[in-house]
Amino acid sequence: MLPFKIHSPETEVSLPSWEKKHIKVTLKRDDLIHPFISGNKWRKLKYNLQKALQLKKSHIVTFGGAWSNHLLATACAGATFKVKTTAFVRGDEQFNNPVLAMCRLFGMKLIYVDRESYRNKEKLYHDYFGEDATSYYIHEGGYGSLGAKGCTELVYELQQEYQHIFVACGTGTTLAGIAHAVDQQDLFTQVHGIPILKNGEFILHECKQLYPDMTPPTLHLDYHFGGYAKSSTELLAFIQHFIATTGIMIEPTYTGKLLYAINDLIHKDYFTPADQLLVVHTGGLTGLLGMYERFEFIDLDQ
Repeated sequence: MLPFKIHSPETEVSLPSWEKKHIKVTLKRDDLIHPFISGNKWRKLKYNLQKALQLKKSHIVTFGGAWSNHLLATACAGATFKVKTTAFVRGDEQFNNPVLAMCRLFGMKLIYVDRESYRNKEKLYHDYFGEDATSYYIHEGGYGSLGAKGCTELVYELQQEYQHIFVACGTGTTLAGIAHAVDQQDLFTQVHGIPILKNGEFILHECKQLYPDMTPPTLHLDYHFGGYAKSSTELLAFIQHFIATTGIMIEPTYTGKLLYAINDLIHKDYFTPADQLLVVHTGGLTGLLGMYERFEFIDLDQ
């Protein structure tokens, strides 16, 4: 086992409009697990790292975009557990990117590839590292059965039962792990996913690939704001209001869209007053670094 203890409390949060609806919302604070191996990134890396070390591998190879929280988490985990790391980065080389700069500070080697080549990740891996017996492949975002296994543990940690569990989705790994654990514990809990990508229906397929027999989660497809890392004035205003009201930092790519969706569903009376909601804060706050200039800060006193 990896010598790494996590801290992820369940914290009740509320906005004035939620109180009027008598809806109780609790955040699972996975953002507090680690400053860089943050949120579901730790959960998805845990068993991958454990297997790599068991196999005597000393080189992690993975994939991500230029602002990827997964890359930063992997770079930090590599430095922490004394494993070399390399990442294939989608797109042209970037010289003023603080997330990639931090990856390099943690010792990660970056290989920039064009978007067409990036689509065939297995080929890239084998072309560069097929002869490297020390290397270990981790899919983009930590997707896969080992990543999902780590995410199941979130449900086993819960201090109470909830009627609904919500999580933002990119690859579907975290959603699949949570839904599988709910099935295994035979809980009366509906699991919901908020895809942050356009055309997010594919996430159900990805979940089924990981756990063919699980009860399908509910997807809410209308909160992607145009696609990955896309936003709007309305979303950014909500994020500013939420942070200033609760003291909890969120970002526009994942958790901001997730909590915007919760807020919208509460206002549309999707829930009953007796429902207790768990919302998973999946961390990734460094995503703000690439988007902070989009905020048009408003006077919340007006």
